[in-house]
Amino acid sequence: MNYIAKPHYITMIVLIFCVACGVPATESISAGDPLAYAIRYEIALRPDMHSADVSMHVRQSSTLLREVRFENESRLSNFSVDGKAVSFTDEIIWNPSESGGTLQWSVQINHQRGNGGFDAFLGDEWGIFRAEDVIPRAATRTLRGAFSKTTLQVDAPRDWATVTAYPSENERFLVDKPQRRFDQPDGWIATGRLGVRRETIAGIHVAVAGPMGHSLRRMDILALLNWTLPELARVLPEPPERLTIISAADPMWRGGLSAPNSLYVHADRPLISENATSTLLHEVVHSTLRLTATEGYDWIVEGIAEFYSLELLRRSGTISEPRFATALADQRSWSKSADKLCRHSSKAATTALAVITISALDAEIRERSAGKASLDDLARALKKRENAIDLKFLQEVAAKLGGAKSDVLDTDKLPGCRNIEPDSQENS
Repeated sequence: MNYIAKPHYITMIVLIFCVACGVPATESISAGDPLAYAIRYEIALRPDMHSADVSMHVRQSSTLLREVRFENESRLSNFSVDGKAVSFTDEIIWNPSESGGTLQWSVQINHQRGNGGFDAFLGDEWGIFRAEDVIPRAATRTLRGAFSKTTLQVDAPRDWATVTAYPSENERFLVDKPQRRFDQPDGWIATGRLGVRRETIAGIHVAVAGPMGHSLRRMDILALLNWTLPELARVLPEPPERLTIISAADPMWRGGLSAPNSLYVHADRPLISENATSTLLHEVVHSTLRLTATEGYDWIVEGIAEFYSLELLRRSGTISEPRFATALADQRSWSKSADKLCRHSSKAATTALAVITISALDAEIRERSAGKASLDDLARALKKRENAIDLKFLQEVAAKLGGAKSDVLDTDKLPGCRNIEPDSQENS
């Protein structure tokens, strides 16, 4: 008598086979979708060498992922494919086999900025760095429609914990970027003997993490975010599901740096400065809005982040209306020493001038729309844009919201912006 296996028996057999072969559930080939392939990034930390050994494991049922390509940087070394050493030149080009394979490399993590502080560090007791610091941004060539199911694993000393911008499952972090077909881990990573506080604020899962003994004000940070994050969530068209804040004291860089849904801020930075600005909130706005600008227009991104860092404090009642007015007056006074607005990088007085410009733009939009539109609407439009922002696009959005060409954004009123070559502006 012939026996025909029923579908659920077949499924059970396949699962048993996968377990027997030692293939984790997250790596089961194609996971029910013939266009899905599995990627597992494994970062094996070597604290004594301030480095890591990185593996990119690919599993696929057919040749879906055909090529991986990224720049060979000086911090990368010891490349191998499927355990065999290989020598690459200026560019890494890897063609996985039909079933996949493994690309491995070593990377030096520690990196000092010009002032001596580290923006990537791995020592005997802890480490803080971005995923991008150890996994170079890559371009791929795939079968049309193919997409990755990606996980990240960090192998650290036994008593260390690891916090990333991603949720974890079975000691692996699940990297899911719906807007991309090739998912690569990004954002800040903290590892070591950590203190971590977690809370859900305005529907956002917030984690504040940093090394033990670094005088990190975790509860103070959560308190400030409990006041201000709900106001930011009202601005965002789609608030992020997670926000991870990483902090440490020296020898880390004494500033703040954002990444997708995560940020780093030095433990000694005040949550609110004497001039009512906040490095923490500035980076939170960067991390959640995720705006980028074309060459010369960094002031747009920095001005919006700094303006909203003040606005969130005002809207939440964390600072009073008079204090907010004083803060803007301080920015206006500081901005007088800026000779240009359009430049490669917006810092100090240039950012102060950007804040005043953005504040004036908000007032203009509100007045012309009779209060029906504001900078919030402009910020939402900017966030939805996939390409980098330029002045032309900003002018178009402002004109649509205000019903007429913006006087505030007239090029003649923006120092240094008339000298930006038209070719550097992207088409909207």
